Amino acid sequence: MKNYIRGLRAGIPIALGYLSVSFTFGIIAVKNGFTWWEALIISMTCVTSAGQFSGINTMMIPGQYFDMIISQLTINVRYSFMSISLSQKVNERFRGIWRWLFGFMITDEIFAVAVSEKSVSRSFMAGLISLPYVGWALGTLFGAILGNVLPPSVMSALGLAIYGMFVAIVVPDMKKVRPVIIIVIIAAAISTCFTYIPVIKEISPGIAISISAVVAAVIGAVFFPVKDENINEASPAVSEGGAE
Repeated sequence: MKNYIRGLRAGIPIALGYLSVSFTFGIIAVKNGFTWWEALIISMTCVTSAGQFSGINTMMIPGQYFDMIISQLTINVRYSFMSISLSQKVNERFRGIWRWLFGFMITDEIFAVAVSEKSVSRSFMAGLISLPYVGWALGTLFGAILGNVLPPSVMSALGLAIYGMFVAIVVPDMKKVRPVIIIVIIAAAISTCFTYIPVIKEISPGIAISISAVVAAVIGAVFFPVKDENINEASPAVSEGGAE
């Protein structure tokens, strides 16, 4: 119980952040023609901000199922790697069905908090995900309901909050790592091409997002590779061993 309460406390800031972002999602979902309960079900079964915003835009174009699959895989594949990484830090009782259940709530923020633990227990993880899940669902519900009440001008203004969230996520890393600035500019330039160039602007938004992200990531991996510190630290020892 002690670990569960500790997890609850750690999840409070995440829940507050999710409340505001999902509020915007609820507004945009209703604006795009979804009912309040449809928006709520999406948030309760997905819990992925970028994936949900991209998904509802793709759903507005009939028959774009393949585009949705590609865009969602591109956006959400990182959660698989986060889960694999976090699985190395869970304790011995954290296995089986528990990994399946708690893996559903792996997000960027929850992963960042959980991975900082020396050993992640089931009770801590349960507490950590409880409030963020409730905050994400309630924020969507409130946004969807108010989306039917607020005037169009206010809804349009609140719709800009999602872009503010993306800026808040990207800018700190851009300040710390200079290559990230270049990669962001490349991704933005490619995305702009898909918006204005006559031939390729006909490509669906889902495919355009996927291509922009993958191409920018490949360029970053090729020209700005991240060195493995463990390998660098081990290399002198290997060299000495070979000399002997």
